[in-house]
Amino acid sequence: VRAVVSRLGVFRVGAVRLAVAGFGVLGPVLAGCGGAGESGATATVSSPPAATPSAGSPDPTAGTATPTGTPSTGTPAATGTSDPTGTPAPTTSDQRPDPGEGREALVAGHYQPLWPFSGPEEVAAWQRAHRENGTGAWHLDARRTALAFTRDYLGFAEIDQAVKTVIDGRHARVHVGFRSEEVRRPLVAAVVHLVRYGSGEDAPWEVVGTDDTSFTLTRPSYGASAGSPMTVGGRITGVDESIRIQVLRPGSDDPAGEVCCVPAGGEDAPWSARVSYAAAPGRTLTVVASTGGHVATVERFAVTGVRPPS
Repeated sequence: VRAVVSRLGVFRVGAVRLAVAGFGVLGPVLAGCGGAGESGATATVSSPPAATPSAGSPDPTAGTATPTGTPSTGTPAATGTSDPTGTPAPTTSDQRPDPGEGREALVAGHYQPLWPFSGPEEVAAWQRAHRENGTGAWHLDARRTALAFTRDYLGFAEIDQAVKTVIDGRHARVHVGFRSEEVRRPLVAAVVHLVRYGSGEDAPWEVVGTDDTSFTLTRPSYGASAGSPMTVGGRITGVDESIRIQVLRPGSDDPAGEVCCVPAGGEDAPWSARVSYAAAPGRTLTVVASTGGHVATVERFAVTGVRPPS
């Protein structure tokens, strides 16, 4: 830790503490992530898939997997998708929860479909193709799906490590991260939450959000109907942070909206920004907040799912 601090100078109060836990930016394993799973596995993406899956989607991790050390564990509270239905929605006029809107597209009846599928029709189409010729087998691997989401959909090219994967029934938590010269083990940037989408043994994995700790995204609330412009915010622990907010829509390589760079820092300090976006109703939008610039371009990120008002 002293070596890290001496090289980085005034890095950040939160980061020094996180460095003690192997600099896993999210550090400990989240509460509710129990169950049998892979521990200390690292996967490297070498062949990215298209942003929108199809019958011909390539395997995003047709490369290598190498073992690493097991990250530290603990029990912080999760504020991402662990219980989206229990999170009260903000009362501002542009963030109105609508439990009935788009419910047929929800994953397991509760979760917003962020990526790679935007609805049950796409899932069914992929299942037919996979049963016929084995196309897109990577959809059945939670680790590969999480890495493809992070690197290819979010565009965080440096985050190409699956530090730890925990499978609990139809849920998976994949700790994604990156390597740095400052520390030996991969650094965790986020814990990606995935759920099996659809029915059958070949139900593919779908990203539904992140479990957040030292960098949270709590506004707009998960699953809310959020108009433009919308207020985006949460809390962060760190020093000299610069937060970028993007609104992503399925099937598009360009953000529907973006704001950068929001200064933030402190101990569990609030942050917020207003972002305008343009997107047609009917599909879930992914709101992603990211920060970095100390040892990597993106060191932490958090995502949530919202719906444009109809």
